[in-house]
Amino acid sequence: TLPFIRSYIEWLSEALNSTDPSYRLTNIQKLWLGFCMTGILLTNSICWQRYERMSFGSWMLGALSWMFRQSKLNWDKLLVTSVKVILSKHGIKKGELEIDDTDRERSKNAKKLYKLGKQKDKKSGGYFNGQSILFLLLVTEKVSIPVGFVFYEMDPALRAWEKSDKRLRKKRVKKKYRTERPKRNGNYPTKNELAIGLVKDFNASFGAIEIRSIKADALYGTGVFMDSTKSLYTNSQVISQIRSNQIIEVNNQEYHVDNYFKGRVEIKSTMVIRGGKKEVIYYSSVIGKVKAHGKKRLIIALKYEGEANFRYIIAADMTWRVQDVLASFSLRWLVEVFFQDWKMYEGWGQLTKHVGAEGSRNSLILSLLFDHCLLSHPTQAAMIKDNLPLHTVGSLRNKLSVQSLVQVFQYILAQPDPKEY
Repeated sequence: TLPFIRSYIEWLSEALNSTDPSYRLTNIQKLWLGFCMTGILLTNSICWQRYERMSFGSWMLGALSWMFRQSKLNWDKLLVTSVKVILSKHGIKKGELEIDDTDRERSKNAKKLYKLGKQKDKKSGGYFNGQSILFLLLVTEKVSIPVGFVFYEMDPALRAWEKSDKRLRKKRVKKKYRTERPKRNGNYPTKNELAIGLVKDFNASFGAIEIRSIKADALYGTGVFMDSTKSLYTNSQVISQIRSNQIIEVNNQEYHVDNYFKGRVEIKSTMVIRGGKKEVIYYSSVIGKVKAHGKKRLIIALKYEGEANFRYIIAADMTWRVQDVLASFSLRWLVEVFFQDWKMYEGWGQLTKHVGAEGSRNSLILSLLFDHCLLSHPTQAAMIKDNLPLHTVGSLRNKLSVQSLVQVFQYILAQPDPKEY
C-alpha cells in the first residue's frame, strides 16, 4: 500500500474516532481498505478476482468478499467522514452544490444488480439496460468533491403505462378510451424527490458549510425542487433551466419563453470561466412569472458564441445580478468532468458486478473514497495550497502505478535472498 493511501486511512480512522469514540477502524479493516484502494489504482476495477491475481495470491477472493459483506463497516458514515477529512485538510468552508445524474450501461443478461432498468441512450437515441445514479457534487474554489449519491429506478407500472399510452396515441385512440395514468408507487421516488433528499442529507451532515448556490439542469427545473432547496438554504441562490416551450407571464401577458426572447435585444458580453478562460456570450433577461411554478423567477436566455439556440436559465433569488447568476451557472461543466474521471479511472465505471443494494452502494462508496484519497495526495495538496490547477485523475493514476511498481521492486531487493524471493 502506498504511503499516501495509508495516511488517508489513518486520517479517516482518527476522524471517525473523534466524532464517535465507540467507533473506529480495526487494523484489519484499515489493511483491507488500503489494499482495495491499491487494487482500484492498479486494476481500475472493483473486482476481487483481479485483486487476488494482483496480490499473487496473498489475498484470496473469498477473504476479500467476506470483508466487503461481513466486516460491519459503516459505509455511509465512512463517506460522510471522508468528506469532512478533505474539507478539514484543505480548509474548505464554502462552496456550491451541483446536482446531476448519469447512467452506467450493464449487460443485457444482468439480472441481480441493484436498480437495473431501461435507460435512454443520449448518444444514439436508443435504450440500454443499466443503472441510473444521481450525484451531489460540492464545487469549491480549490476542489470538486462528490458528497452524496442515490440510485434511481422508474416505477415499472408507470413505465409500462407510458409505453402503452404512447402506442395508443400514435394510433389516435381518444383519451377516454385509454387507461388512466396509475398513481406513482412510493417505493419509486422521482429524480426531483431524490435530489431534494440529497440536499437535505448534506445540510444535516455539513450544516457549517456555507452554500452560495445550488444548481441543476432542466430535469430539476420544477417549482417544488427550487422552493424545497431554497427553504433549506434561505440565503443561497437556486439555479436551474426550463424548456423553450414553457409558459411565462410578463406584464400580465403569457408567452412561450422562446417566443418572448425572440423579440428582445440580446447583450454581447465576455465571461471568465473557471481556469481563467474567457468566453463570449449573448444573453437577455427578465423577471417574470413561470406559470408551472406559480411564482416569479429571474429568467435568462443564454448562448455561447458559435451556438445557434438559446438555453433558458431560471434563478429563485431575483436580487442577484444577471452576471453573477451566469458566472455561477458556468461551473455546471465541472459535473461532467467528475463523471468522466469517475467512470474512466476510479474503478466503479469499468468493472463492478457486486449484486444487491449493499453490493452496488458499498462498492460505489469505495470508489468515491478512492476519489477523496487522490485529493489527499501530497502532490495535489501542494497544487491546492498554491492555487494551481490539479493534476488530472488519469495522469496522477499513471504516476502512482509506476510508483507502486517501484515499491514492489524495493521490497524484493530488501529481502535476505532477493533472487529466490
